[in-house]
Amino acid sequence: MRKVYSKIESISGNVITVTAKGIRYKELAVVETQFGTSLAEVIRLHQDQVSLQVFNGGRGVSTGDEVRFLGDPMRVSFSDNLLGRIFDGSGRPRDGGPELTDNMIEIGGPSVNPAMRIIPRQMVRTGIPMIDLFNTLVESQKLPIFSVSGEPYNDLLARIALQSEVDQIILGGMGLKYDDYLFFKEALEQGGALSRTVFFVHTAADPIVESLLVPDIALAVAEGFATRGKRVLVLLTDMTNFSDAMKEIAITMEQVPSNRGYPGDLYTQLASRYEKAVDFEKSGSITILGVTTMPGDDVTHPVPDNTGYITEGQFYLRNGRIEPFGSLSRLKQLVNGDTRSDHRALMDGMIKLYASYKESLEKKAMGFKMSDWDEKLLTYGELFEGEMMDLSVNIPLEAALDKGWEILARSFDPSETGLKSELVTEYWPNKV
Repeated sequence: MRKVYSKIESISGNVITVTAKGIRYKELAVVETQFGTSLAEVIRLHQDQVSLQVFNGGRGVSTGDEVRFLGDPMRVSFSDNLLGRIFDGSGRPRDGGPELTDNMIEIGGPSVNPAMRIIPRQMVRTGIPMIDLFNTLVESQKLPIFSVSGEPYNDLLARIALQSEVDQIILGGMGLKYDDYLFFKEALEQGGALSRTVFFVHTAADPIVESLLVPDIALAVAEGFATRGKRVLVLLTDMTNFSDAMKEIAITMEQVPSNRGYPGDLYTQLASRYEKAVDFEKSGSITILGVTTMPGDDVTHPVPDNTGYITEGQFYLRNGRIEPFGSLSRLKQLVNGDTRSDHRALMDGMIKLYASYKESLEKKAMGFKMSDWDEKLLTYGELFEGEMMDLSVNIPLEAALDKGWEILARSFDPSETGLKSELVTEYWPNKV
């Protein structure tokens, strides 16, 4: 039986401090107040001073309330019964279904031993040409989606959840507006993907500490399924909200701030989550896509800046489209040589021509006379943006490759594409 402490030394916002011994970092406690009970988590240890973040907030907590430590860190139930369910940031049902208490597993554990990892060798098909063809997503990869407020990044995540060729989807939402939560719920239900999805959601109205728990709970469940041989895709939105929650708690605890007020261990906190991406030998895999909104579209902001050092590329979502310039999958070369013989050449050739289109577009805007070649590039660029970059386009990789050849054939002569003659002979459309 754990000892009960009946004196709270200080209350600062949602953080309370008690004097206690034998307590572990991230251990859970129950705070008994006159309004009921609330869970709290240990977030700081300094000698005998123990600081806890109260899940339901500090309102109503008084210095005479009782604090009972449970002896265990945060846990979540793991079983197939999770599939098709929606939970809040602390693992409680949000969908009206029964609470799950069997096979409780710890969250926030260490990342996988590097000796157990294998080199990624399978692509994750999404049905989105700008990903599958140009920046292929690879199993066990960790990639952010850099964007700004107002862009349809949640729509993109929902499409990826519906279309990805994986076994299970773990969706974690942090600081979501209630409309966004309902959008994900309805999209998954109507698209028939909820049965293979587990959704952990923290809304902007929920206790801030639950925002910090969402990635850990989502990744703990993902690890459970991956060790059973499942290909798991973890979708997180928004990692900037997660970082802002860390910043708010650090300020409450009067920690010395680092860049732009974020805690000094921001890199470590982000890396400890992203590094959970793994491909197990003779088992499953965890692939992570995390939205990172950039305040003011500033990629040097601490959150995207640190994220860029941790992850293996990024997708840039601008003007409702995945931009070909700046977007990068550093592992795509491990898989796109095994898809179709024209994949790499077509990918490189189309991006080069699109870069030339951008130059011609700039010349036109400045009033320069357009040459025949410029006119061809302008035709090509419009087709490329409308039939490749538009996020409404939903076709498998092979159809996207054929579409690429069709766009080239509608814009250029074969000799103008810069592609190898043997590829042109094999794949150039006979009729356009």
